Amino acid sequence: MTPFGARLRALRQERGVTLQQLATAMHVSAAYLSALEHGRRGRPSAGLIHQVNEYFGLIWDDAEDMVRLARLSHPRVTLDTSGLSAEATELANLLASRIRTLPGDTIQRLRRVLEEAGPPGGRG
Repeated sequence: MTPFGARLRALRQERGVTLQQLATAMHVSAAYLSALEHGRRGRPSAGLIHQVNEYFGLIWDDAEDMVRLARLSHPRVTLDTSGLSAEATELANLLASRIRTLPGDTIQRLRRVLEEAGPPGGRG
């Protein structure tokens, strides 16, 4: 599941909206929305994000959060470590080989470490 997919599912459940109802309103297939929710489809388009925000009446911070979640929702990630240290390459390979078996609390700890390091490309 992707962050965008998890939020989309939560919104549907909170509001009592079925996949079919949302799909009909947005002129897409229920299968496509299901694939988005389950992480079997890539990032949604800006237009689809706008439609979701409009359908659920999301504005300001909530709408921006959907855009942020969509950006973080590519189910297949490629890490380019060329030009980085051997330690960075090793870390990327360790994460790739073990991410499927990491417990949730470990994933949360790793995420916090990365967030505390500061914004991407910047110095924390």
